[in-house]
Amino acid sequence: MSFHNGISEDGVIARPVLLAPPVDAHKYARGAALVFSGPALRTGASRLTAQAALAVGAGLVTLVGEPDALHEHAAQVTAIMLREEGDKIDDRVRAAAIGPGAGVSAQTRNRVLRLLHHGVPLAIDADAITAFEGQPAELFAALHDQAVLSPHEGEFARLFPAIDLADRLMAVRLAAERSGAVVLLKGPETLIAAPDGRWAINRHASPWLATAGSGDVLTGLICGVMAQGSGAFEAACIAAWLHGDIGVRGGPGLTADRMVDLIPDVMRGCLSNDTSPP
Repeated sequence: MSFHNGISEDGVIARPVLLAPPVDAHKYARGAALVFSGPALRTGASRLTAQAALAVGAGLVTLVGEPDALHEHAAQVTAIMLREEGDKIDDRVRAAAIGPGAGVSAQTRNRVLRLLHHGVPLAIDADAITAFEGQPAELFAALHDQAVLSPHEGEFARLFPAIDLADRLMAVRLAAERSGAVVLLKGPETLIAAPDGRWAINRHASPWLATAGSGDVLTGLICGVMAQGSGAFEAACIAAWLHGDIGVRGGPGLTADRMVDLIPDVMRGCLSNDTSPP
């Protein structure tokens, strides 16, 4: 399975096209992903991320964490694998995500740097961004163009305090250039920029997305799309549109756990033989 996104001449992201997997596909061919868990009693955010990555098409998703956190996950998930943290990352892993519920700590910083050193495409969000407040140079030195930073404006200001957010498009383009990573700036209009100068804007969204855990689902979408072979910039654009469509379809009463349940409907609307309006 693969997605193809379209961006108009004015940078606006259009509905992506989803191609079904080949008849001989298997779980590793569809992409394996790792999601790093938060500690015990803070596991919900990473679980949302993992569930979204699996629902958007990654063939195998593993939550990685400490034993007490994994016991919590085991009571909640069945299709997602669980693994205690170790130094080795399986060569079949195509993408990873870290940050939701991770905790703002030196341990989180070290995990991020280790994953970046490994070179795996990486979605970095929430606590994994804030953990580098005051010392962004350490993160920027390790980042690469297959990493996606997905801050809201508060997290953006912690990581890029010298960049003025008055012009959001200029801000996100400067942030991508300085960091060396793809930057997705959340908001009513989501802006995305790559360090090579590419940029895009997602206007297909809904205010019903403003609910706790929504960003964790977006992180999972980015990770899941990267696991299927899309580059970081393309994955961020595709995930932003899919996330927005969840909001459009979900409407009033939308919660983050229900967002995951809507992903199959969103994907059906992107199938290459589907002609219904977005």
